[in-house]
Amino acid sequence: MRVRVLEDAAAVAREAAQLVAADLRDGARTLVLAGGSTPRSAYELLAAMDLEWGRVLILFGDERCLPPTDPESNYAMAKGALLDKIAPAGVLRIAAELGPEVAASDYDRLLQDMGQLDLVLLGMGEDGHCASLFPDSPQLQSTALVAAVRGAPKPPAERVTLTLRAFNEARRVVFMATGQGKAVALQRAQRGEVPAGRIAGAEFLVDRAAAGAL
Repeated sequence: MRVRVLEDAAAVAREAAQLVAADLRDGARTLVLAGGSTPRSAYELLAAMDLEWGRVLILFGDERCLPPTDPESNYAMAKGALLDKIAPAGVLRIAAELGPEVAASDYDRLLQDMGQLDLVLLGMGEDGHCASLFPDSPQLQSTALVAAVRGAPKPPAERVTLTLRAFNEARRVVFMATGQGKAVALQRAQRGEVPAGRIAGAEFLVDRAAAGAL
C-alpha cells in the first residue's frame, strides 16, 4: 500500500476529487463510490467540476439493507452530494432493500459481465474495515465479487459488499482516511492485519491525524 499524507480532512477530499477527475479525463469509465463524510466532501467538489460524466458508469462498493431513500444509505448520500448534480452514463445502485442474499447475487451478476473496474474509492473504519468487510468476517474468504453480510458488528447488521477479490481485481483502489481515530487502523493496515490492508497496490490519502501512528 502507498500512503500520501495531507494536512487535514479538507485536503484529503480535495486531493481525492482531483485524482478522480484526472482518472476520468484519462479514460476511466467505471467509478465505484464509498460512503462516509470525507467521500461526501470529495463528491461535492466533483459535482462542481467540468467532467464528461456521460461516459462514466457509477457503482457502489457496499450498501446497507435500507430503502434507497433512507438518509443512512450510501446511495442516498451519493445522490444528494453528486448524482443529482451530474448526468452519468448510468448508476448501478445495490438494491439492498431486497435483502442481502438477493441483492448480492444480482449485483454479482452485473459485475461478472462488466470486467475490470477502473477506479474504486473506499473509506476505512477505526477497526480497519473497508466497504462492509469487517475483521474476521466470513466474507473475507468469499470467492465471489459481491457478498451478503448478516450480523455486521455495526448497525445495520444486514449489508451487501464487494469482496476483496473485486477490489484486488480493480485497476485502481484509493482509500480516504481522516482523523486520529483511524491512526491505529492505518498502522495495522500497513501490516496487512485488517481488511483495508489486504488490497494489493491500494493508495491511501490520509490526513496528519490519521497518519499519527506511522
